[in-house]
Amino acid sequence: MHDHDRAPVEGAIRDTVSALPAANPTIVSISDIHGFIEGARSALLTLSDHPEYDPIVEPGRLRSLDWAGGDQYVLVVNGDLIDRGAHSDRVVEMVERLAEQAPPGHVRVLLGNHEMGILTPDFFEWRDWYSVTRSDQQRKQFIRSIQEGHVTAAYEGYNVTYAHAGRPTPYEASAINDEFAAGASTLESVIGDPEEVDRQEQLVVEYPAVFGVDGQTGRGPEAGIAWLDFEFMPEDAPAQIVGHTRQDSPVRRGSVICQNVIRNNRRGDGGEAILVETPDRIAALGRSADGGVQEHEFTLPSME
Repeated sequence: MHDHDRAPVEGAIRDTVSALPAANPTIVSISDIHGFIEGARSALLTLSDHPEYDPIVEPGRLRSLDWAGGDQYVLVVNGDLIDRGAHSDRVVEMVERLAEQAPPGHVRVLLGNHEMGILTPDFFEWRDWYSVTRSDQQRKQFIRSIQEGHVTAAYEGYNVTYAHAGRPTPYEASAINDEFAAGASTLESVIGDPEEVDRQEQLVVEYPAVFGVDGQTGRGPEAGIAWLDFEFMPEDAPAQIVGHTRQDSPVRRGSVICQNVIRNNRRGDGGEAILVETPDRIAALGRSADGGVQEHEFTLPSME
């Protein structure tokens, strides 16, 4: 989201783990950091604190985290890096540093409804949050990050597709990522101009699968991939890992797992969690209040 010199993420590595040259890297996903940098650090370090996993990150200078996963891991940041907490800038900087250190395509950042606020700040009635206080230049840089494949709307794993809120019906990550980039690009030439407000409203209407909102909260059953509330996810929805809707611990409905737990624990110690996917299994690693790490394996109907 800041200026960077990374090469564009091109081809299928933008969309799917199967396109990476490394053999079956383990996917680690985290969602809804919301500017709570300590919670994010604690969650990513659960791998280091569990005896059966190699670390994906390691402590660096000044409490920063550095990439330690080589090409054996892919990190999926499943939307809503920003807003609510006090350290959105530091969260963005951490994720971008890890993306620069990791092999190409091994850190994937997905659109959340709060990242959508960077694109359409006039559409929402949010005040003072990171998303709606970006400068015109910063918003243009965010659009370039989308165009260059650094920020997408979905990512295909081995058994599931990752998306911030998900979709109730089947979709292809590549197609919805193309739609996301096309929609965001329509804003580029009008940022800062009087007609931009109308363009933002048109974006939500013209690209509903990505940007659509529904109902008073925006989270209704017809909402897009960044907004759909988990309560409207049907039992027969395609296999996905989503965030967005607050949970006390990762939960499954049908073939969809919701992993949003960090925001719910922002005033207490522990509770941070990540999901880990290999071709054969999906598990949650969560930090308990005493600082320990517990593991829970999920069995999806599609994997039985």
